[in-house]
Amino acid sequence: MIATESLSKRFPRVTALDRLSVDVGPGVTGLVGANGAGKSTLIKILLGLSPATEGRAEVLGLDVATEGAAIRERVGYMPEHDCLPPDVSATEFVVHMARMSGLPPTAARERTADTLRHVGLYEERYRPIGGYSTGMKQRVKLAQALVHDPRLVFLDEPTNGLDPVGRDEMLGLIRRIHTDFGISVLVTSHLLGELERTCDHVVVIDGGKLLRSSSTTDFTQTTTTLAVEVTDTDEHPDGTRAVRDALHARGVRTEDGSGLPGAGHVLLLTAQGEETYDLVRDVIADLGLGLVRMEQRRHHISEVFRDHDERSAPQDDQDARDDGDARGDRDDGDARGDRDDGDARDGDGGQRDGERKEAVGHDG
Repeated sequence: MIATESLSKRFPRVTALDRLSVDVGPGVTGLVGANGAGKSTLIKILLGLSPATEGRAEVLGLDVATEGAAIRERVGYMPEHDCLPPDVSATEFVVHMARMSGLPPTAARERTADTLRHVGLYEERYRPIGGYSTGMKQRVKLAQALVHDPRLVFLDEPTNGLDPVGRDEMLGLIRRIHTDFGISVLVTSHLLGELERTCDHVVVIDGGKLLRSSSTTDFTQTTTTLAVEVTDTDEHPDGTRAVRDALHARGVRTEDGSGLPGAGHVLLLTAQGEETYDLVRDVIADLGLGLVRMEQRRHHISEVFRDHDERSAPQDDQDARDDGDARGDRDDGDARGDRDDGDARDGDGGQRDGERKEAVGHDG
């Protein structure tokens, strides 16, 4: 569906994409990164709306540098920002976008009705868009991206501004775009949990560079770490501590997992087979506590960023030390230069004094 090779985009003060090489196949693919990571820039290049500084990219086998118009005929695009005219209805706007994509008038009206029904706006389709809520406006933007029945859609931060219920509904719509209609999706987000629940494949970029590209299953595979969460009782007001102390007494080391993604106030320990489960179960039963959950932890996409930051930190520290050493060398050089200049001035002064004395002697 999408292929990039050493794709770079540089602006005068920032590099938005840095030699990005990635392949995206059919299905629902998440493009994840912090704000400013280069996600929107990549989409604009893939649509042929912004030229790359170097490298190449193809969408549906078409070169983005020379076949941008053909790509936009076959691809839908939902922009991040609100760009909807407030004084027209959803029907009028989506019909217009369908006509702009090449559909004849009758087909444009039929497709508009079907698409607005799919996104849940059929009953509100004749109301002016200016009176819509944020969630409804997002659905209009999604509808115009789908109305011409594209093979691929780019959805740029489609859950922006939505409450939790609205986000879940939008993610459900995105998933059905592929399962019900066979349309592949590239969706960007900085909310990692959204992509874990919705996407088949995830591409992680940071600072315009590729950190990792793999299936969601690989990202979220189980670990050997067991997460245990229990209830508190009158006898044990801190049930977690009671379990921890009991396990420590049996030689089992635990860690506090409250700072990890998807974890509440839980204990983490390494599972050594079925006997670990049996031991934890017996400890909890002996203490008279209720078991909330006992499950193997899964990896999370956020760990890719954490691991990247940890690897980058030593190099950043070394770079800082190198810069400090370099500045120190320059300072030492400047100091030596000042001393040399001072010595030179002293020597010049002594020579001038001697010349003046000699001149006075001749005058006498």
